Amino acid sequence: MSDQADGEQRVLAIVERGYRGALDKQFFDELYLATELHRQLGGLDILLRGTAVGYALDAPPPPALRIGARTLDTLTDPRAGLRSLLEAGVGVWVEEPALTALGSPRPPLAGIRLARDGEVAARWAEYRMVFFL
Repeated sequence: MSDQADGEQRVLAIVERGYRGALDKQFFDELYLATELHRQLGGLDILLRGTAVGYALDAPPPPALRIGARTLDTLTDPRAGLRSLLEAGVGVWVEEPALTALGSPRPPLAGIRLARDGEVAARWAEYRMVFFL
């Protein structure tokens, strides 16, 4: 699945649920954790499935949230997290059937690869480890 040379086995992290957001989550999320896992485990690929495929859409950052007189502009932007991961060499895949089911007219971010139904599961044996994130 990855572009690394033979003998350099990566790990696969599967993200199935898109997080709807919370104020207490603004500084740490699964994509931030993926950055550390990529560094510590020597290479990571991510597969977005289910509602997490929305992370892959090329969309603007979330707008600031106004609550009474207070404006919160530090909400997590999963697209920014994915861009950082792509720049770090993480392979990011999105399951095409889930993306189609989402029905968004927006394309995926540049660098994200589409996977046919079952394509990544058929290659699990190529990974040193597979886990859900």
